[in-house]
Amino acid sequence: MLHVVLVEPEIPPNCGNIARTCAATGSALHLVEPLGFDVSDRAVKRAGLDYWHLVEVTVHPSLEALFAAHPEAGTELWLATTKAPRDYGQVRFSPDCWLFFGKETAGLPRAFRERHRDRCIRIPMAEEARSLNLSNSAAILIYEALRQNGFPGLLGTGEMGAAPAIQNRQSNQLNDIV
Repeated sequence: MLHVVLVEPEIPPNCGNIARTCAATGSALHLVEPLGFDVSDRAVKRAGLDYWHLVEVTVHPSLEALFAAHPEAGTELWLATTKAPRDYGQVRFSPDCWLFFGKETAGLPRAFRERHRDRCIRIPMAEEARSLNLSNSAAILIYEALRQNGFPGLLGTGEMGAAPAIQNRQSNQLNDIV
């Protein structure tokens, strides 16, 4: 299972949108305190709509507590930061990786980034742009990690995928009658 970690998130709608993406992809969501909102906040719930029952959300009091509870996160982690030396297209995500995102106003703590320098990745963007919205960044990296692993457990086709087969069958049945 893919794990998404928001370190000290500040904006409720971003958290709600990321929770919805996690729900749609079967990813776990980890929130590292302090949070800039209460997870029962109306804005968070509204952004996640009726998907909250589909996402596993765990709140950790600190990064240290997260790593104590999940030692595997220390070897399977990727840190999203605009300061990274390489882009996400240059790495191979494991199916059980941990994607870390920092708070909207400051990103991930510098000491944490330096400790995991070789695991820092960025999303390419125009030089003049400071950063992407947190929920957009999370969606990009979540779906790239899932794409690299064949979208495990996710539907590969929608209801339109069956339509041509049904139409062909109906067409063939009509030809048999005529």
